[in-house]
Amino acid sequence: MRSNKWTAWPIQESLTHLGMPRGRTVLDLVLMAALSAWALFGAYVSGDFSGAAGVIPPLALLCCIAAVFAYHHTTLDNRLLPSLALLAGIAAMGWGASVAGGLVPSTVLWITTALSAMERLPLASGLGAGLLALAFVVMGFDYAPGSWLTVGAVLLGGFSLRLDAQARGAGFRLLAQERTAREAEARSAALAERARIAREIHDVLAHSLSAQLVHLEAARLQIERGPEGPFRDQILERVVAARGMAREGLAETRQALSALRGEIAPVEDYLRELAGADGTESEVRGERQPLTAEISQTVRRVAQEALTNARKHAPGAKVRMLLAYETSGVTLEVRDAGAQRDSGELGSSGSGYGLLGMRERAELLGGTLEAGPEGDGFVVRLRVPV
Repeated sequence: MRSNKWTAWPIQESLTHLGMPRGRTVLDLVLMAALSAWALFGAYVSGDFSGAAGVIPPLALLCCIAAVFAYHHTTLDNRLLPSLALLAGIAAMGWGASVAGGLVPSTVLWITTALSAMERLPLASGLGAGLLALAFVVMGFDYAPGSWLTVGAVLLGGFSLRLDAQARGAGFRLLAQERTAREAEARSAALAERARIAREIHDVLAHSLSAQLVHLEAARLQIERGPEGPFRDQILERVVAARGMAREGLAETRQALSALRGEIAPVEDYLRELAGADGTESEVRGERQPLTAEISQTVRRVAQEALTNARKHAPGAKVRMLLAYETSGVTLEVRDAGAQRDSGELGSSGSGYGLLGMRERAELLGGTLEAGPEGDGFVVRLRVPV
């Protein structure tokens, strides 16, 4: 639905000082100062503000300045009635100055009211307010043609200021729209590239791992049918271990593909599946919160690395994994009950490369990672703000 140009407000960008050159701002301030000084000078020259009444002109000027700043904010909020009330107050001060004999300050205030109305109000309201303010100017001059020329010049000047602000605001609005379009285009290109990478990984790595699983399963079956003996048991153990590694690699590849396509599964489901693979106890506490892809991936990798370390350095120990959603973030804790452990490889300092990588992942997200002996076992605790 098209808006009526007579009742529509100027666009928001034109009502601000966005993009206005510093020189123009300085020029406007100088002009306002000059008009204020002229109005004060005219008030005192008239001789009607002498003695105790001499404080009235500066007080009235301060009130007008406050009204102008308030008018700027009410028009920014598109509040018509408060804006008209402020303009009426300024025009009333001009009328008071005229009654007191100050023709110059009253004319300055009325012209300021008309210019402000034409520049910042809806066109119909601005034109009506400007004509009402300039009606006082017409009554203040004896030469009618000259007064009407003044009215026309002021209205055209206000409309010119309005058009200038509209053009500047429209330019910045188009610039913002173009920036938004470019960002959307960049996101679309990134998603397309991620989809292409996902297809390449699927066609090459996933197929290769699937083929390895098939061959390793066939080798396992053939070895099991062979004659029993220590050599056969060693080969079978290696083949089963290789098959498990290939299966884990395929699962991780599928997780990575899902992440690239933006279809990553909830982190709770992944942790339950990961814990169920080797009998680890898992628990989720707190109200679930949406996690970014980076946080979700960090929680997954830390859980995977912590469970790998537990299997490696505390074989057979009871392991418990806890994911807790808190008000300040998310916490992952992987704790084992303790077993014979090589303290030189993993200790409280976290000198292992696995722990170092986990700690770097946490710090990149503004979180922390604590790893070290606690009680009879070993604990890895990740905290990441959400």
